[in-house]
Amino acid sequence: MSNALPVLHLPLASIRVGQPRTFTFPETEHTPARPWSSAIQKAAINKPVWLSELNLAGDLQADQQNHGGPDQALCVYPGAHYAGWSARLGQELTSGSFGENLTLAGSASEADVCLGDVFALGGAVVQISQPRSPCYKLGRRWQTPLLPRWLQDSGFTGWYMRVLEPGLVAPGDQLLLLRRPCPEWPLPRVNSAKYAQRHDRKLVEALAACPVLGRQWQRKLQGRLSGTMPLDDDANRLLGPATG
Repeated sequence: MSNALPVLHLPLASIRVGQPRTFTFPETEHTPARPWSSAIQKAAINKPVWLSELNLAGDLQADQQNHGGPDQALCVYPGAHYAGWSARLGQELTSGSFGENLTLAGSASEADVCLGDVFALGGAVVQISQPRSPCYKLGRRWQTPLLPRWLQDSGFTGWYMRVLEPGLVAPGDQLLLLRRPCPEWPLPRVNSAKYAQRHDRKLVEALAACPVLGRQWQRKLQGRLSGTMPLDDDANRLLGPATG
């Protein structure tokens, strides 16, 4: 079995930033007509932008208790998934539709990358820290309450990246793989350990012990292992206060 580093260049369809906004959507059977805040609607940039250890310049999270921080400096989503989601939702989804900072062009997906992968991005160096845990605000954005659950169950979650070396990034840049310290953790396996195979204690222990895993995921997995957190602790994130 070869340990050679694969050649992996992931071109970007867009780089996006956004500020928190307040929305009020019409009341539905599942969603009351009350205000909610999010930076999910992001605008594409057309010039170089500084990427710090926390975010792209001009980008900010509305809920900084659950989003943002060093392990979630960048949100990445494979653009190849949008055709399928467009068909399922019956409306056109394009780059940035899920509030990501980087939309990938081409056919790349979660199966092509691993937890801990280190990439050059323009003048910066970034690392995959954890898959994205889709939350209820995606459902509100597209008025489809089950959408976060669909993303989670499909494994088409996208992922977060931390910044190892800040720098300028620009439209037309690519994610260029530099190092793969954890080839045993492709993202589909990471997602499966947290969701589909959460009863496999040895698998969850191995993932929780992975040194490059983001702290948010580490805390959740360690809580499950210690019994201080239920195995199925995702309901509030997926459904949110809309069901309260």
